[in-house]
Formats: sequence, C-alpha cells, structure tokens
Amino acid sequence: MKKLVLATVAASALFVGACENMEKNPGETLGTLVGAGLGAVVGSNIGDGRGQLVAVAVGALAGAWAGSQLGQALDEKDQEQAAQVAQDSLENNQSGVSSTWDNPDSGNSGSVTPVNTYKTAEGEDCRDFESTITVDGKTEAALGRACRQPDGSWLIVQ
Repeated sequence: MKKLVLATVAASALFVGACENMEKNPGETLGTLVGAGLGAVVGSNIGDGRGQLVAVAVGALAGAWAGSQLGQALDEKDQEQAAQVAQDSLENNQSGVSSTWDNPDSGNSGSVTPVNTYKTAEGEDCRDFESTITVDGKTEAALGRACRQPDGSWLIVQ
C-alpha cells in the first residue's frame, strides 16, 4: 500500500503541471501522465526507505519523458485505433493472440496481446497484456494489466 501511495504522489505532481498542456497537445499530455504513472510504479518496487522514494521520483520523471515523446508522435486517429484495439483484444482474444492497428496516414502502428487472464481476490476479472507501438520505424514494447469495469469496458490499471 505504501508503494502505491508513493507512486500516486509522484504521478500526481506531474499531473498538475500537465493539465494546462492538455488542450494544446492531448497526446503528449496523456503520454506524459501514463509514462509518469508507470515509471513511478516501477520505481516504487525498487529498494526501501529513502532509496525507494528516489527510485519513485526517477521512475516518474523517466516515464514522463518517454511517454511525452511517444505521445507527441501519436495523432488522434492513432490514439483512437490503439484504444479500440486494446478494448477488443482484451475482451475477445485468447491469451497469446494479438490484435493490431495501423494508421496509413501517420505510418504508426501497434499491437495488443493478452497473456494471462485471472480473477483478483476481490473477484475482479483482469488480464495482463503486452503492447507495442511503432513510431518512425522504432518499436517500443510494454507490459500492462487491465481489469473489467462494471460497464464491461477494460481499464488499464498498470
């Protein structure tokens, strides 16, 4: 729980600064926020005490920078396609089966592959997944976790 609080505080600090940029470049802002959150979570799993706090801060900053760079490169159509493929893949694909998206206008593409399906102790349906995004010929891969919401949609929680 303490690790989650540390990660949330670090990500929240970046969120406040990113709000004013949301209207100008929502892709960059979203990328920054998601990257910061993921970086903070990764950092929170390293060390303990003051070392852990430093790892959270470094992880949040590194994640924010990487997410910002990626977000700048994704246009609105890329983001819509990626989100739709993620929802469809998490809902319908068996573990190990990928779904892809491709935007011929931007040249960007990506994939989502569910890798594990399970129920949490609270009874929530969740799936671990792998995703890739290719921008300017460079592919970035990430691991994540999504859980089904009461309305049937999938929310990425990690």
